[in-house]
Amino acid sequence: MAPSITSRIGKVLAVPAVALGLTVGVASAPAQAAVWSSCDQWGNTTLNGYILYNNIWGSGAGSQCVWANSGTNWGAWANHPNTGGIKSYPNAKKVVNKPIDSLRSLTSSYNVTVPSAGAYNTSYDIWDTDYDYEIMLWVNRYGPVGPLGGPQGTVSLGGHTWNVYKGDNGANEVFSFLRTSNSTSGTVSILPILDWIKDTKGWMGNETIGDVQFGYEITSSSGGLDFRTDNLTVSSS
Repeated sequence: MAPSITSRIGKVLAVPAVALGLTVGVASAPAQAAVWSSCDQWGNTTLNGYILYNNIWGSGAGSQCVWANSGTNWGAWANHPNTGGIKSYPNAKKVVNKPIDSLRSLTSSYNVTVPSAGAYNTSYDIWDTDYDYEIMLWVNRYGPVGPLGGPQGTVSLGGHTWNVYKGDNGANEVFSFLRTSNSTSGTVSILPILDWIKDTKGWMGNETIGDVQFGYEITSSSGGLDFRTDNLTVSSS
């Protein structure tokens, strides 16, 4: 679900002006020593071409830490209260900066370990450079969570079958693709989805895709839950 205009700005900015320090115990880190970790609200770093971001942007959030062995192997420990509203979106981002029509391919593979508790979705968050359009691809979800906007039918694209939703949060249009069954690993061909939005539906033009984010949109994780990205790759040509 897309945030309001104020929260959206916090969601997408790489380094906000004010950082809030949050402290969590060592239990949030993986068993091995991570290359990088942070419990700061906006903690971020760059590892082998991916930008890691703690990104605690929602109101009423609790504690959260991220750790990373690389840009493609990372995770988060989050303890957010059992209340409504998205609290955070810890993620890894790959910058693309190419118009849709100039892309020959845009593909990602994922392998995650997620809890059977709380309320969250595991999703790609894809933005154009002007932040006019947000394309979300939910590969799994748990608990009382749902997308913004109204249903637009079901479509098979990029190697998966999705229930499609279209909405507007007042700041940008949001196109959400919810996988019809949960998956913890797979490969998504993203370009056919962008082409379908642009050419088949005419919902946007030849936008320049700024970046592809992948992470966990967490609404609640009371008591502390682990979210692990065992492997992630994003490639474009």
